[in-house]
Amino acid sequence: MRVRQAVVADAEGIAQVHVLSSQAGYRGLLPQPLLDGLRPERRAPRWTATVRQTRWPGRGVLVADDAGSIVGFVDLRPTEDDDPGVVGVGEIAGFYVLPAIWRQGVGRQLMAAAVHALHTAGFTSAMLWVLEANTRAIRFYSQLGWEPDGSTRDRLVRYRRTLD
Repeated sequence: MRVRQAVVADAEGIAQVHVLSSQAGYRGLLPQPLLDGLRPERRAPRWTATVRQTRWPGRGVLVADDAGSIVGFVDLRPTEDDDPGVVGVGEIAGFYVLPAIWRQGVGRQLMAAAVHALHTAGFTSAMLWVLEANTRAIRFYSQLGWEPDGSTRDRLVRYRRTLD
């Protein structure tokens, strides 16, 4: 397994991971009909557009590639939040790993690459939003040095960490 920059040809694999991970990770947290209605073919155009907007080193998608199959991804960008405390902060806009390989180190490897990429882009800190009831994700992020910064919106909590 290796982490690399995504290319447009990865969009379908990214969409597949996004849907499968969302359906497993948000089960019991989001309405089941919403989760059941997720379809990779509906997500692929979004991921094609996102990958085309890549501007390394500060914006792009990294994928975890296992022998040509996308098994995880992270979407990186400068934050789009508008509060003064996050100007110039990098953001992890999406972080997903196939449920079949959760707890096998892929997420840690992908997160390490994401933190390195954001640091290389010149960001000194990064943020991400997580569903407040998503204890699995919160535990994962907390183990890797992410901490809530006190900001919330809807049912989301913002986490931050310094980059070094």
